[in-house]
Amino acid sequence: MRDVATPEALKALVGQELGVGDWLEVTQDMIDRFAEVTGDHQWIHVDVARARAEMPGGKTIAHGYLLLSLLPKLGAGVYRLAWPSRTLNYGSDKVRIVNPVQAGARVRLRQALVAVDDGANGTHRITVRQTMEIEGQEKPALVADTIRMTFP
Repeated sequence: MRDVATPEALKALVGQELGVGDWLEVTQDMIDRFAEVTGDHQWIHVDVARARAEMPGGKTIAHGYLLLSLLPKLGAGVYRLAWPSRTLNYGSDKVRIVNPVQAGARVRLRQALVAVDDGANGTHRITVRQTMEIEGQEKPALVADTIRMTFP
C-alpha cells in the first residue's frame, strides 16, 4: 500500500506507476450474480454447458461491465490518500475491454497516475490509468482512465 500524504506529493507521482493490487479469481458465481443484478443473461456469460461446447477455451466469460465494476475492489490495496475527507467517482475518459476473462481466471489491477488537476475550493480531479491483467496472459482484460474527485 502506497500512502500519499498531500496533493503535492501525489502530483509528484504523475506519470509513474502507483502499484499493483492482489489477484482475484473471477468465479462463475460472481458472473451469475452480476447477470442477475443487471439482467444481462447472455449465454456467453451464464450458460456453462453451451460455453463448454461453443466458446473458445470452453468456458463462460465475465461481463465487461463486471470487470469495470471490480476496479474499486482491485484497487483498494494499491494506494491511499491521507488528506481528503471524501472522494467520489467522477467518470472515465476511456474504457476499453480488450481481452475476455474466462470464469475461473485470476485478475489484478496495475495503476498509474495520469494527472492531478486542481479544482475549486481545495478539490482535486485525479486521473488514473487502470490496467486489469489476467494471470498468465500478456494482453490485459481492460484498460480504463478513471477520474475521481477529492474533497478537503
